Amino acid sequence: MNGFWVRTASLLAVLGILFRYNAVLENRGREEEFIRLCAQVEAMETYIQNSQEAESQKEDEQEDGLYADGEWEGQAQGFGGEISLRVKVEKGEITDISIVSAEKEDEAYLSMAETMIPAMMKAQSADVDTVTGATFSSTGIRDAVAQALKKAVKDS
Repeated sequence: MNGFWVRTASLLAVLGILFRYNAVLENRGREEEFIRLCAQVEAMETYIQNSQEAESQKEDEQEDGLYADGEWEGQAQGFGGEISLRVKVEKGEITDISIVSAEKEDEAYLSMAETMIPAMMKAQSADVDTVTGATFSSTGIRDAVAQALKKAVKDS
């Protein structure tokens, strides 16, 4: 009978240890989950802070304008030859884009390509789509505007 009580006590001790071990594992899982959630919160806070800083910087650029005031010239190859144009900037914004010369350019292609000028003024950038059917001429205009704007960018 004495062996029965020893075995029973041993079994109860093993069960107690297993329950306690299970509780420790559950706590570790909770700690790991807590750490993971803290890392996510920190990442989200960093993202929000960076977004706010970027938005603030964007607002500052919009207030001051991205470009230096003046008239800036650019040249690029079109369909039939070189296209020269002038970009006018006032209060940091593009106010006019005019073609100075495009002597060897085909008039039909050039007039189709000129339709992208209002889009560039609206975007305040040369980064607009070219005109289908006048790809070379519109690429020439876009590249010439990009060259002029590169000269106009503040802090350059």
